[in-house]
Amino acid sequence: MEATMLYPNASLDVAGPASAGLAFTSFAAPSHRPSARAPDIAGADALFDDDTSPVEWSEEDLVFLHWRLLQEVSQLADPDTPLEEKFDTLRWVFTEREKDGRPFSFVSCLRVVGCSPLSPIAYCGLVDAEELRNHIRTRVRAWLGETLARYPDWVREAIAINPAWIEARLAKNPQWINEQLKRMSTEGDLFA
Repeated sequence: MEATMLYPNASLDVAGPASAGLAFTSFAAPSHRPSARAPDIAGADALFDDDTSPVEWSEEDLVFLHWRLLQEVSQLADPDTPLEEKFDTLRWVFTEREKDGRPFSFVSCLRVVGCSPLSPIAYCGLVDAEELRNHIRTRVRAWLGETLARYPDWVREAIAINPAWIEARLAKNPQWINEQLKRMSTEGDLFA
């Protein structure tokens, strides 16, 4: 696999989200080429069942994986997406800038999907990651608010007062809020 295909040089034109055709309501864009496909799940399961053989990834599979990671960003706008998934995606998008050059970082995924001829979307060139981050930053409060509206007041208050504590709880156990709600329904709220 050629590194220039997955990581083109920075002399290419940089596009913003609108010119790149990137909208965060859905990344499920139809393929512009007939050979774009999801990896064969049954074939992948067979490969992973045999621990002794190395998994061979084609360049197309790697590009598709980068594209699939970017699809997670569209879940931020869905009120039904669990908080832990939203926090995880936000951590990935807003990671430290020194990690932007690493494989499968948000910036690397944008570069690969925008520039590879094997991409499942039409070619759009380099996309300005900071412009996309700003787009997400301006909408994240509304997106989280829509998700939080599904939860009781104590959850919304806990997140407003100490979001890092809630995030740490969810990182350890993504079902933590659900377990607390179940416990409260059976035992009642001791502080009510």
